Amino acid sequence: MSTLNNAASLNAPALTNGSGAAAILAAGIGSFTLAVLACAGDKVAAIKNSLIFYKPTGPLSGVTTTAILIWLVAWGILEWRWRNSTVGVGRICVMSLALLGLSLMLTFPPVVDLF
Repeated sequence: MSTLNNAASLNAPALTNGSGAAAILAAGIGSFTLAVLACAGDKVAAIKNSLIFYKPTGPLSGVTTTAILIWLVAWGILEWRWRNSTVGVGRICVMSLALLGLSLMLTFPPVVDLF
């Protein structure tokens, strides 16, 4: 019976973590993009006007739509590159948490007012 288990384990595909890491990093990129666009939309009139996709909501419609598109593109590219790979998830999580922390800071009014 043990030879059957060994043979089955040799034929089993190796588990990879690239897809999960791609999703984690893309979430960090998307949240950072949202914060940067929100900050830029508040402070720069030209950016504010270019982000108005739907007049009743103002620049918020462009900020969220653009951030979602960048998140999806980042996720797609990272998934395509890492889908069959094993990557350092610890490093990816640190980068994602750093991007999330910067995002939170950029959406905090006293920090945004410094710009």
